[in-house]
Amino acid sequence: MAGIGKVAVCGAGAWGTAMAIQCAQQSIRVSLLPRRQEQAEAMIQARANDDYLPGFEFPEGLTVEVSDEAALEEADVLLFGAPSYALRAWLERIGPIITELGRKPFLISLAKGLELSSGKTPCELIAEASPGCLVGSLSGPTFAGEVAAGKPVAMTLAANADDARVEATQTALSGVNLRIYSSDDLKGVELGGCLKNVYAIAAGCCQGLKLGDNAQAALLTRALAEMVRVGLALGARDAATFYGLSGFGDLVATCHGDWSRNRTFGEAVARGGSAADVIASQKTAVEGYRTAKSFHGMLVARGIDAPILDQVYRILYENK
Repeated sequence: MAGIGKVAVCGAGAWGTAMAIQCAQQSIRVSLLPRRQEQAEAMIQARANDDYLPGFEFPEGLTVEVSDEAALEEADVLLFGAPSYALRAWLERIGPIITELGRKPFLISLAKGLELSSGKTPCELIAEASPGCLVGSLSGPTFAGEVAAGKPVAMTLAANADDARVEATQTALSGVNLRIYSSDDLKGVELGGCLKNVYAIAAGCCQGLKLGDNAQAALLTRALAEMVRVGLALGARDAATFYGLSGFGDLVATCHGDWSRNRTFGEAVARGGSAADVIASQKTAVEGYRTAKSFHGMLVARGIDAPILDQVYRILYENK
């Protein structure tokens, strides 16, 4: 595969929009497909995503589409920018169109959460819905606003097969601001991205309770150790995956960044807010909230010891 001719992005939240901007800045033709028609029409008019990523004008080469068929037509790579709880609906929506178009694009998840009902990772859902397609995850410490602004960032791209399209995508999406590394540990990369969101809630609780920097450092150190143990028990191939960008790197960024929705959510809960009420007030997804419940069920069923994950679950769902 010589290169990437077109990328389609399903989901126009902050992160999906930021990646669409990144692709367009690399001279890739991009179609951005919002979930709602009224959102698409507003973005077409403004040439920006004022609701979820204000302040960034869309570059040339980025087209916002109202039509699913127009967005997916001729796409070599499809990025799913929706949160994990909305992914199944996207797959049901576009699956028949992909089949009708007769193409098998490289399907890449940007989500970092587990499906609540099944405990499956985003790539497991994508692979089930699109048999025969190359499936991958693009993960790492990535604040959407910094990516859209062209600030330096590094990520990991993992896939479920050894395929020339992985390297072609890695090369096409990279630029002076973005370096993408590759991995063959797809499950490990996905689990790192999911687990760090739960630990970021714990970090937010630590900060909301004003327990201090020593406690925060101890928490993150033990969270990393727990991440490795849990990840390997749930099917990751290599412990080293969790010491990379999609594990430790994302853990550090999400537990410290002022932009982190999971950390600020944990902080609000620690200051006395009801977890359900805080979630209801959020406009954007807090992946760690639902993911904590998914992990809790799996870990109890399999007898895996994970005290930090267990306590986060009890705080969020048992009002501890």
